Formats: sequence, C-alpha cells, structure tokens
Amino acid sequence: MSLHRPLRVARLSLAALLLTAGLGTALAQTMQEHVHGHGHEVMPFDLSRTLHVFRMTDDGGVQQVITRGDAPQPDQVHMIQHHLQMEAAAFQQGNFSDPAHLHSADMPGLRELQAGAAKLQVRYSALPNGAQIELRSDERPLVTAIHRWFGAQLSEHGADARAE
Repeated sequence: MSLHRPLRVARLSLAALLLTAGLGTALAQTMQEHVHGHGHEVMPFDLSRTLHVFRMTDDGGVQQVITRGDAPQPDQVHMIQHHLQMEAAAFQQGNFSDPAHLHSADMPGLRELQAGAAKLQVRYSALPNGAQIELRSDERPLVTAIHRWFGAQLSEHGADARAE
C-alpha cells in the first residue's frame, strides 16, 4: 500500500499539471472573446467596425483606432476621436482605469505606466478615419513598459488589432 501512494500522488500531480496547462490555453482564447464582447463597456465605438493599430517606436509607441474599410463612417470616427481624446488626458494623469477595467489591472507594463506618468509625454491626434495616442518617454523602463503594454493589448484584442 505504501508503494502505491507515491505513484498515486504522481498521477494526481500530473493530472493537475495537464489540467492547468489546458486552462491556460482556454483562458488565452477566452480573453480575446472577453475583450471583443465587453469592449463596449469602455469604448463607445463598434469593435467589429474598427481596428486597433499598435506601432512600437524607439521612445515609446503609437496606438491608433481607425475604421475598417474604405467607406466613410463618420459616426464611428466621432466616437473614436472623442474616446481617445479623453483617454489621452487620463493617461497623462496616470489614469489607466479604462484599459485596466477591460483587460485587467495586472496587464504587463500597466503599473509602471501609472507610476511613471509624470515622465510620459502623451499626445492625442485626430485622423481622417479615427484617432491616435502617442506615448513617449526618455526613460528606458517606461519605453519597455509601453512596449509590454502594447504587446498585451495586441494579444488580447486578437483580430481587432494589428501591429505595424
């Protein structure tokens, strides 16, 4: 009986490991579904009619939200521009509560951006088909935080995002 106990514990440990690994994959898939399904709680525009574009730069990065396709979408453009203008003002103050609400407060890079907001330059710009926010810093750790944060958003937005 004592010989069977270590084997039983090993089997249970292996089963737990396999279950945990499977859940990790399922959670990654459901996070994209969560962001797409709950985006309206934070963003007023239609995610299926818009695209998030992330471009990492040497001193930070640029996040754009633009409309999909060539047809004019003035209603979506107006909502994108208003939302990103408000987000840029919040980000400059260290307030990243909207992305934290949608993605989670544990997003890679988010805590560093909140803590280092005074060392971030945040600039909003309207685009003909949407808007953009540029995040810059002279501080290497903040640039890394921006890149990590963009990477997490790219992953979690899935088909609603792309990198440039």
